[in-house]
Amino acid sequence: MSVSQRQRQYLAAMGIPVWVSRDEGALPAEEAGSAAARGEDAESRWQALEARVAACTRCELHKSRTQTVFGTGSHEARLLVIGEAPGADEDRQGEPFVGRAGRLLNEMLLAIGLRRETVYIANILKCRPPNNRDPRPEEVVSCEPWLKGQIDLLQPQVILAVGRIAAQNLLKRDERIGAMRGRVHHYGEARIPVIVTYHPAYLLRSPKEKRKAWEDLKKVRQFLASSPGA
Repeated sequence: MSVSQRQRQYLAAMGIPVWVSRDEGALPAEEAGSAAARGEDAESRWQALEARVAACTRCELHKSRTQTVFGTGSHEARLLVIGEAPGADEDRQGEPFVGRAGRLLNEMLLAIGLRRETVYIANILKCRPPNNRDPRPEEVVSCEPWLKGQIDLLQPQVILAVGRIAAQNLLKRDERIGAMRGRVHHYGEARIPVIVTYHPAYLLRSPKEKRKAWEDLKKVRQFLASSPGA
């Protein structure tokens, strides 16, 4: 495939030089699926799940949150991006991945031909841990049904887990992120492919790792390109 000038600009913004082979395959389409394929009542089920999350008091985090951060994006997305937990900006705005890390995530998605609004973005936790501390095991367990509900409704063709905590909790592993990335994992009985990469916030602090993240993103692109509806 050839990389367009726009994609080169996105990659440049990530600090990644572009080397693309000619036989790498076509870029995946940005949108796929249909509401009919999801079921006529899909939207009502999404709304019901979001309402349950908004009213959730399953763990102590509900006492300190400004609001829950359910998720954002297309309910017909083929790619699901999963992060760790809301930060201060997300807690205020009610949307995952905003601020500098969110802008970098947008650039990462655009680099593989996807706009933010055509994917779905969620977190392991729906409430912000105080002072952005790591999620506690009991909090992850309490929130797990909500994420599982989102995955069941979305039925994504591939999941991108960003950051160590997201990957460890989603895959039930204790490995370092360096050991988890570079391989294809699977989630659930449907064995949805999972690609692990670095969190955008980490990439902002460690720009030398952006080249590795680009390799992970290319794997996501390959899965989408080889999936039905690509």
